[in-house]
Amino acid sequence: MLSHQQQDIPSAGGVRNGFKAVLFDMDGVLYDSMPNHGIAWQRAMKEFGIHFTLEDSYATEGARGVDTIRRYAKAQLGKELSEAEAQKIYDVKARYFHEMPEAKIFDGVTDLMRKIKASGLKIGIVTGSAQRPLIERITRDFAEYVAPDQITTAFDVKRGKPAPDPYLTGLRKAGGYAPSEGIVVENAPLGVRAGVAAGCYTVAVNSGPLPDAALLEEGADLLFPTIRAFADNWEQVFHRQVINKFQ
Repeated sequence: MLSHQQQDIPSAGGVRNGFKAVLFDMDGVLYDSMPNHGIAWQRAMKEFGIHFTLEDSYATEGARGVDTIRRYAKAQLGKELSEAEAQKIYDVKARYFHEMPEAKIFDGVTDLMRKIKASGLKIGIVTGSAQRPLIERITRDFAEYVAPDQITTAFDVKRGKPAPDPYLTGLRKAGGYAPSEGIVVENAPLGVRAGVAAGCYTVAVNSGPLPDAALLEEGADLLFPTIRAFADNWEQVFHRQVINKFQ
């Protein structure tokens, strides 16, 4: 059974004026894809002499892949890779990922998007991915809710998560909204930190093996155990009622 800790959501008369857009991360939020990413990361990094664990894949999720590769190469190999050199390793990782079965959409995602759209809010996707097939899949799976020009990827920013740039770009693409008008939905510590740094109301969905504290300590305003739980509580979040923080 879930334990509950109540939290007040700021009222419309408070600092946050009113929500206008919801920005979703992709991996681990829309798709149950992180296990596959973890395997692909480990295989690719090993080929280039870099030790990389499954836990590393979750801890670095959300950052641009080339940034992760450059950081680990410097720490373990003492090499300063160029972005082009890191991209070659990332391409190997992407190949391994796409050799695996397609990840399923999490239960609750489509229902949540339907409710968000019915509430009059825009929906955007903000991902650190640079894998074009994954980005193309978003436009196929969620065409009813997300326009192609409302998807922010690693190609759109120079500084990835945990910098606020991806979510600030997502707000601009969604309609030029202020940070106080945005809700960020994340499953990774770096992504939560990015949403908080951008000034958005940040909802964490703990779909992976990390402890809840890893997300809450980054400043998440709310935490749900699944995207389904968030979908079932969307009205309370949107109307800023007192809501349980699931732990």
